[in-house]
Amino acid sequence: MSHSHTHTHHHTENIRTAFFLNLGFTLFEIVGGIYTNSLAITSDALHDLGDSISLGMAWYLEKHSQKESDQKYSYGYRRFSLLAALINTTILVIGSLYILTEAIPRLLAPEETNAGGMIVLAIVGIAVNGMAVLRVRKGQSLNAQVVAWHLLEDVLGWVAVLIVSIGLLVTDLYILDPILSVLINLYVLYNVFGNLRKTLALFLQAVPDSYNLPDIEHGLAKIAQVLSVHHTHIWSLDGEDHVLTTHLVVDPDANKEDLVRIKNSVREVTKDLSLAHSTVELEFEEDCSMSELDHTHHDHP
Repeated sequence: MSHSHTHTHHHTENIRTAFFLNLGFTLFEIVGGIYTNSLAITSDALHDLGDSISLGMAWYLEKHSQKESDQKYSYGYRRFSLLAALINTTILVIGSLYILTEAIPRLLAPEETNAGGMIVLAIVGIAVNGMAVLRVRKGQSLNAQVVAWHLLEDVLGWVAVLIVSIGLLVTDLYILDPILSVLINLYVLYNVFGNLRKTLALFLQAVPDSYNLPDIEHGLAKIAQVLSVHHTHIWSLDGEDHVLTTHLVVDPDANKEDLVRIKNSVREVTKDLSLAHSTVELEFEEDCSMSELDHTHHDHP
């Protein structure tokens, strides 16, 4: 438990550092976007602001999620990080759509931008967002993955800004700035909608993408003296820690020692599923009322 606590504390500190890096640079970037009259930079500043909000929530919720379960939240507080992921994706969608409404008119009437200032901002942006990515990239929860992905997008966006701003030093094609803004926002929207789909699926208690429910049931059914498996469910608290419930119909001749062995075998079969909680009901056929109600009843030889 001490190792787990230390790891969680270290992860929280990484998110806190990334939050302050990102927030400080966002404020610098907003001023820089106004100074250079670059819509691409202003666009990225809005995305960075969304990332800062997400990092702030992730930092708070990471600490909040360490609270023990109580009478109100019997599974604990891990699921709160999903809320941060949902809010973050919503902010990014609204912000991207708003910037698109500003960028499209500039495609028809490009405005002059300060290429030198854009280069300075781009170099700082690559450095700051790159450090933030390195801080949070090892997080396994969906919220941490969303944050890391957005920060990586920011790094790529700043690389694109750097390339365009260097081009503007030798040409007057100011239309490149709104074109870049449109491309950045379309790219962000494409990936954000994918993360939104995953987040909503977890809220609706879908089976995590990386798991196959029939394969899990098949592994449980292969345990000695297990006659059939039914009413098996697996869902995720936050994209990292999962919950499993299942009913196993066992041999009527099974004794206490056999039941203990079956339980231990279940733990062995499910050891790679990142389970925060598991509930296994062992029952004999005459007690198996749930199987009659469950439409996903699976019998295995």
